[in-house]
Amino acid sequence: MTAPAPTKSVVAGVDGSKAAIRAALWGVDEAVSRDVPLRLLCATEPGGGEQTAELALAHAVSAIRAAGRPVAIETEIVHGPAVGSLIRSSASAAMVCVGAVGLRHFQPGRVGSTAAALAVSAHCPVAIVRGRDDRRRQSGAKAVVEIDGSPDSELLGAAVDEALLRGAALQAVVSRRTAPSEHGVWGSEADRRALADLDRRLAHWKRCHPQLRVEALAIHAGLLEYLAAPAGPVGLVIVGAHDRLHVAELVGPVGSSVMQEVRCSLLVVNRQHL
Repeated sequence: MTAPAPTKSVVAGVDGSKAAIRAALWGVDEAVSRDVPLRLLCATEPGGGEQTAELALAHAVSAIRAAGRPVAIETEIVHGPAVGSLIRSSASAAMVCVGAVGLRHFQPGRVGSTAAALAVSAHCPVAIVRGRDDRRRQSGAKAVVEIDGSPDSELLGAAVDEALLRGAALQAVVSRRTAPSEHGVWGSEADRRALADLDRRLAHWKRCHPQLRVEALAIHAGLLEYLAAPAGPVGLVIVGAHDRLHVAELVGPVGSSVMQEVRCSLLVVNRQHL
């Protein structure tokens, strides 16, 4: 008789930092929506100590309990570098959530090495979480998903799920790095075709979720350029994991600086493991 597959969990990396607490709290909604446990993982390295790890986990558990959400919590202490432990855990996780910067790598406007490595190497979706220490959400903050023209219905589906979960409007953007027409006007026929195709793909999700607030938009800039001057607050950016160079750009110094300024989180979706 074949043994049942183990229940996947949402994993949150914990290291005692405020950023890690925010990531754990962000992961609560993810775990509750999937009806799976939230597993708090703390890695100890030489000089770290078991007691320090236990204290970090206890603080995270207390913060989650104080939030009052009915989620099953598991805790785990592993020995070795955090990045390797989280990548291994991602192979059997529904999602991994980490703070943008941990205790050992704090520097405003950047992503820590653990989060950056996870973004390009994890085997499941990775959330790199930013936000306010008081956990209040920005009023009216939208979710932005970057669509690159490939028929990636899993990415769009994940973006829809996140927007619904977080009560946010969803903006699906197609980045078109083209020059203006001879009259200096955007809105080319290629734009109209791209938007028509995206609208067709969005129609399915609108039918399934009438409450979904969603719009399609063609932008003539890169995603970071668009985010640097957003029309309204952005709470979450969702991108696919298949373009590793683009993901590396988003978690690199320039991308991190832009997203820190906007104060938005990043979800990198590995469609093969949804």
